[in-house]
Amino acid sequence: MDVALIELPVSCTTVSVVITRYRCNACGNLTRFDVVETTSIRSFHHYTVGGELSIEEPEVIATTIESVTCRWCGHGRDVEVLSDAE
Repeated sequence: MDVALIELPVSCTTVSVVITRYRCNACGNLTRFDVVETTSIRSFHHYTVGGELSIEEPEVIATTIESVTCRWCGHGRDVEVLSDAE
């Protein structure tokens, strides 16, 4: 199956993102993490007669965090998710 890369128009609706904060207990890092995330989104693709794409009504169906790695010490063995109070 051939997969085409699509350049999305600037007028596309954005998908809201849930902010998750992390802390590496090994080194104390609070700011730099590599996060591998898989997200499934259902959206309405509307093409004009001229072939221009507009993506509307994006809805996040599922999000899975595959891994979180600390950028400072290089591993994810001691990375924790911070609660809202922290």
